[in-house]
Amino acid sequence: MEDKELADYVTECLNIIDDNLEILSSIEFEIDQQKDDELIPNMHLHDLIDMIQDVAESVKIRKAEASYMRRQFD
Repeated sequence: MEDKELADYVTECLNIIDDNLEILSSIEFEIDQQKDDELIPNMHLHDLIDMIQDVAESVKIRKAEASYMRRQFD
C-alpha cells in the first residue's frame, strides 16, 4: 500500500511541477515581450529584419526548452 501512496505522491508532485513550469514559462515570455516592445529610434530596415529573426529564433528555443522539460517530468 505504501508503494501506491508514494507513486500517487510523486505523480501529484510532477503535475504541480508541470503546472508551475508552464506558468513560469508564460511569465518569462511576457517579461521578454515587454523588453522587446521598446522602440529604438533611427533603425534601418536590415536592423529590423535581424531583430525579427532573432525574436523568432528565441521563441522557437523557448518552446523547445519547455517541451524538453515537460518530457523530462513525464
